[in-house]
Amino acid sequence: MKKKIYIAGAGGMLGEAFYRIFKNEYEIRCTDKDVNEEWIDFLDFRDFERYKSDVENFKPDYLFHLGALTDLEECEMNVDDTYLTNTTSVENAVLLANNLNIPMLYISTAGIFDGKKDYYDDWDEPNPLGHYARSKYMGERYVRENAKKYIICRAGWMMGGGPKKDKKFISKIIKQLVSGKRDLHIVNDKDGTPTFTVDFAKNVKLLIEKEYWGLYNLVCRGETSRRDVAEHIVNILGMQDEVTFHEVSSDYFKDTYFAPRPPSERLINKKLELRKMNIMRDWKVALEEYIADYYTDYLAENIYTVKEDGITLKPAV
Repeated sequence: MKKKIYIAGAGGMLGEAFYRIFKNEYEIRCTDKDVNEEWIDFLDFRDFERYKSDVENFKPDYLFHLGALTDLEECEMNVDDTYLTNTTSVENAVLLANNLNIPMLYISTAGIFDGKKDYYDDWDEPNPLGHYARSKYMGERYVRENAKKYIICRAGWMMGGGPKKDKKFISKIIKQLVSGKRDLHIVNDKDGTPTFTVDFAKNVKLLIEKEYWGLYNLVCRGETSRRDVAEHIVNILGMQDEVTFHEVSSDYFKDTYFAPRPPSERLINKKLELRKMNIMRDWKVALEEYIADYYTDYLAENIYTVKEDGITLKPAV
């Protein structure tokens, strides 16, 4: 019989990747308060009694608690909802997993560090700056201190889900280009490490199946910045001769992005390397695959024609 996984908060970009990677080998139940796929059933995991009932009725072998409020500005403006979603709901998940005596998965973030160091390994001490980071770190700490068996994975700059689900930097850049924008203002004071959701899910699967419990940094290989990522997107799309970059400080966007963000969110997968479990690819390779797999149809429907290899995209004549 297939083992069973309950995935709470499966409606976002990460849930899509976990469903894709785990669905063939496991029996999966996916829930979210945003039912945007036919394989998702409604459940708001902030409602503990319903969360408890649904998980216990499914009798899973693993509990994956993926969902979170991730819009930093929204978190600053809605503090109570932030901690209800990102912290107390995680405490409930720990209780459910412990009662069923099953392992749980929790997703943390590179944003829990203050950015004073250039790089952070698995053992560096977090110092969250804003309510999003603090709420996620409090969830991480609770899992570490109370769960019987767990895997915590700290993700970096997430990319995944395609135009339907991706609300992060890569999607924003692509949508600006699709809208006809050719002057891009990119911050020059933010460094990090991209994380392709599909690669992330594959590495989690490996950890689960090897039963290597614990805390892991889990990001793509390679160091980068917002400017580097934006340039690589433009190069993938074959638009390097059309686009002009304007480097600006974060203050340029302060009215829109006013939540505190660390200058460096670069993670090192040190623990995965020591365990010889790091299967994450270079971020440039992952980004190329992400655009080819998730954005080809979207771009073809708008302003691009697609070459046969499915990767190189050129402006339509």
